[in-house]
Amino acid sequence: MTIINSVFTWFMKKRIHQIELFQKFPNEVQAEWFEQLIASAENTEWGKQYHYRNIENVSQFKQRVPIQTYDTLKPYIERMIKGEQNILWPSEIRWFAKSSGTTNDRSKFIPVSEESLEECHFKGGKDMLTLYFNNRPDAKIFTGKALTLGGSHQISNLSSATSYGDLSAVLINNLPLWAEFYRTPDISIALLENFEEKIEKIAWATKGENVTCISGVPTWNIVLFKRVLEITGKSNLLEVWPNLELYFHGAVNFGPYREQFKKLIPNDTMYYLETYNASEGFFGLQDLEEPGDMLLMLDYGIYYEFLPLENLYDDQPETLTLDQVELGKNYALIISTNAGLWRYQIGDTIRFTNLSPYRIQVTGRTKHFINAFGEEVIIDNAEKALSEACRQTGAIIREYTAAPIYFSDDKAGGHEWIIEFEKKPAEFDRFVDLLDETLRQVNSDYDAKRFKDLALRRPLVHSAPADTFFNWMKARGKLGGQNKVPRLANNREYVDSLLKMMVNVQDYSY
Repeated sequence: MTIINSVFTWFMKKRIHQIELFQKFPNEVQAEWFEQLIASAENTEWGKQYHYRNIENVSQFKQRVPIQTYDTLKPYIERMIKGEQNILWPSEIRWFAKSSGTTNDRSKFIPVSEESLEECHFKGGKDMLTLYFNNRPDAKIFTGKALTLGGSHQISNLSSATSYGDLSAVLINNLPLWAEFYRTPDISIALLENFEEKIEKIAWATKGENVTCISGVPTWNIVLFKRVLEITGKSNLLEVWPNLELYFHGAVNFGPYREQFKKLIPNDTMYYLETYNASEGFFGLQDLEEPGDMLLMLDYGIYYEFLPLENLYDDQPETLTLDQVELGKNYALIISTNAGLWRYQIGDTIRFTNLSPYRIQVTGRTKHFINAFGEEVIIDNAEKALSEACRQTGAIIREYTAAPIYFSDDKAGGHEWIIEFEKKPAEFDRFVDLLDETLRQVNSDYDAKRFKDLALRRPLVHSAPADTFFNWMKARGKLGGQNKVPRLANNREYVDSLLKMMVNVQDYSY
């Protein structure tokens, strides 16, 4: 442990200096990466198509290369899957991360280059530890093991030359041998396809380990934690893993889960560190001990552009560079990466909370919102309102989703919420009123539509029976890994599907 800490302390000090450097010179660092990415790809098929060799500045780049989605890049990616090289990126592409397709039912295969593995994903993983040790110099996580609950896809062959899996599977298969020594469970369990079987085996395999660190999506970690407690008969996780000190979380807002974790891990010194990573890249890390926002990581081989949300559906939307962004505005994130994703709209929306250094919050998805009546409710609005309603009524939320109620003959429209509570509110009507009132406070468009119930009436909220969302996700083949419950939708597909399932379980209405 002493040797490991000494080596890591040396690495950490060197890396902290580099992080401080891009904090001090953010625009210069981004400009360097832009030039390097363009130069690297100028002889690829894509680079020749858009004349990268003659691109001298960002303005030319934006004029020549349209904003891309997976659909527009898919023909190129399909050729890469078959083994063709030098299409979007010059180095050999042998790995593809299979996305869960949270915005639709289609699977996406995201190219993963050697550069993106080393300079982005693995670098982000190292920086998670660097920032933690920087804030907690007395950390002892290397005295035990890290429990990782990742994806559920084994590595499979796409062709004789290429393979795919969940991002976690791709990363695990490319980790150095020494890293395997410090993680649990065994890789044969970690990458099991069947999520329920995997939860069971992980629970049994890790209950006797000295787990000091856990990482994963809160939704699915809670399922694992509860099974561990059932097996061991313990009342909380510290009775199972007394040296547990750190939890890395991402993919969903941790706010709705915080109270559940406090019950499961009753330790005021437990450290929660938020990450912002995806199949497309590693973008942000919580660098301060207090939760709330993340440092935008600027030296991971990614060039960023930011599209104001109000311009998302313009015919030729104009993006902003890092030095042009403003505090408090919502932007769709556009990236160009060292895996050949060019001006790629990943589907996330962010907001800047600080401009020196650049810190961000993830506010939602470009396709996960409700705007049936011009109210423009995004996930960030919803979670602020739910958090306040929970705070004042003592409720704890496990999962939720919401959708519009369309106009009927004699009634205004509205929003219909399905909420699965870990702890139900003391006064349900008060909870609904607080949800409504807070939405009106944080969203002026919603407030205007709620005036005298003219366009929007009071929300309709259902309390779902226990495990409704788990069973619903299971029925859709969406358990585990990178799969997330869709929080908001501008149509009734998810809500109607859940309501049908709930009718078959028990009376849910209030």
